[in-house]
Amino acid sequence: MDQLALLFVLLLGAVVSVPVGDRFGLPSPVLMTLLGIVLAVLEFVPNVDIPPDLILPLVLPPLLYAAVRRTSWRQFTANKRPIFLLAVALVFVTTVCVAAVAHAVVPGLPLAAAVALGALVAPPDPVAATAVAGQLGLPRRLVSILEGEGLFNDVTAIVLYHVAIAAAVSGEFMPAEAALELVLSAVVAVAVGIGLGWGANRLLDLLGDATLQIGLTLLVPYAAYVLAEELHGSGVLAVLTCALFLAEYATDPDDVLTRLAGHAFWDIVDTLVTGVAFGLIGLELHNALRTASGRWGEMLGWAGIVVAVVVVVRLVWLLPATWLTKRLHARRDYDEDIPMSWRETVIMWWSGMRGVASVALALAIPLRTDAGDPFPDRDEIVFIAFGVIMGTLVVQGLTLPWLVKRLGVQADSEREKAFEHELAVRAAKAAKRRLREIEAVEELPEELSEQLLRRAFEIGVRISPELGEEERREGHDQRVRRLKRVRRIQGEMMSAARHEVLAARGEVGADPEVVDRVLRQLDVRSLR
Repeated sequence: MDQLALLFVLLLGAVVSVPVGDRFGLPSPVLMTLLGIVLAVLEFVPNVDIPPDLILPLVLPPLLYAAVRRTSWRQFTANKRPIFLLAVALVFVTTVCVAAVAHAVVPGLPLAAAVALGALVAPPDPVAATAVAGQLGLPRRLVSILEGEGLFNDVTAIVLYHVAIAAAVSGEFMPAEAALELVLSAVVAVAVGIGLGWGANRLLDLLGDATLQIGLTLLVPYAAYVLAEELHGSGVLAVLTCALFLAEYATDPDDVLTRLAGHAFWDIVDTLVTGVAFGLIGLELHNALRTASGRWGEMLGWAGIVVAVVVVVRLVWLLPATWLTKRLHARRDYDEDIPMSWRETVIMWWSGMRGVASVALALAIPLRTDAGDPFPDRDEIVFIAFGVIMGTLVVQGLTLPWLVKRLGVQADSEREKAFEHELAVRAAKAAKRRLREIEAVEELPEELSEQLLRRAFEIGVRISPELGEEERREGHDQRVRRLKRVRRIQGEMMSAARHEVLAARGEVGADPEVVDRVLRQLDVRSLR
């Protein structure tokens, strides 16, 4: 098996793992990691040959962009306090604790190298957290916090990692310069993200065509990441800023086709890239096994200690942080998402899985210092990092569904249903209001006006059927049944039309481009 065949196996696994995970109640990223582990121990499967410095730029931008599309700027501003406590403060605390313990238990490990280890295992993976949490039916407030933590903690961890690596390579550490680098990295990243977001928004308006617009959205996160890194900024923060800007300002409510196609496209990208990324985590077991050759007991002991530190520190930090957030929340009545019980806090604790970013940072550790010496204890750091990744991702990922079920933590379906009902009412009222505005300037026949008024009412009913019961309009049920019947018949008519047009594609002399253009018009008509 060569590298290309291995890539196709991972892509196939990414697709198949989704329904398999749904069938057995297991997160697909965990299944892909297990698949990678199985492939890693097979002799005919080659070692993965991807330059470490390309893993983050290739994998993180599309995954971060896809994750941001599921959230909003309001969620980040409303949850800035819990996100700060988890994404910034907890990363610092975890880095310090891991560095102190690793420096003490691993003989001869320099402090700068220990800090690098702490930084690369500190951030829970944004992809793992959101993918796993999203499939378990958790309350939306928990998913929002985990998404915010996962998206922003990489920024803090990567900057700490670079500072520690620079200190280990050069043999010098300057706190003032490190702090200045952290601030400048954030400022550059935000500037790049906003600038690219603004430019991409203008270019999207000029392109017009849905295919070109979606293609541009694939290029934008890569451009933001690379440009920020070239300017010594945070590529992760630049992607987040750019994606949030586009989500806020580049949404056209009437561009139905682009929105539907864009959602489908990014769902596909998210599924494939996530699957390949976690498959690569399992495949990197090759390197970890080779590193520990002849030293299994000693290195497994070190890895076990660091795993315990990572897991315990998260719990010890979450308990007071959650209590403090609740106190401030109740006192100031902030509109923020917080855990509402100790059960939800436990779920947040157990959701702190490490993944793609930790793997990329571990593999990106330089081989040598500026003096030409081997990087101190690089093999030990890489093995411990993989121990943390496997211990948290596989063990926590496989047991999290059981824990969620055991504790009875589930989404607040009544609240979601109530909000959906509220949106249905607002949508119907907006449609009626616009109809009255049109009637004020255009003369409409009474029969047409009544028909359009019923259509406006039915807009809300399609979103929330309970709206019809509240309105108690005479003959509503009959109209709904008649509308469904008409739609069914229209659907069959459109299907017959599409079959006829598609059959013409194989006829002698038929122009396939004309056939496809007509078929596209029928498809768009069917969507409407």
